[in-house]
Amino acid sequence: MSVFAVEYTYDTARTDDLATVRPAHREFLQGLLDEGSLLASGPWRDNAAPGALLLVLAQDVDGAQRLLDEDPFLKAHLITQRTVRPWNPIMGAFAEHASQ
Repeated sequence: MSVFAVEYTYDTARTDDLATVRPAHREFLQGLLDEGSLLASGPWRDNAAPGALLLVLAQDVDGAQRLLDEDPFLKAHLITQRTVRPWNPIMGAFAEHASQ
């Protein structure tokens, strides 16, 4: 398994919908965390481009995308852009997942 950094960009015109769907979104992510597929997740703290960063474990980019395809935010069309990139955590809290 490899680590993938997933960046979400939220639809800023739908802040009320984001607030409404957020509990289901967090429940979904908690399920991924419990099963070990999600390493970390959280929103950006600045307002430059509202969204979030997620670190997930998957076999490949397609697997990382499939893992998050059931995210309630995505299903409600609240994510305007989703970028998935392989990431190699050489040092720090996730270094145990580094590829050699």
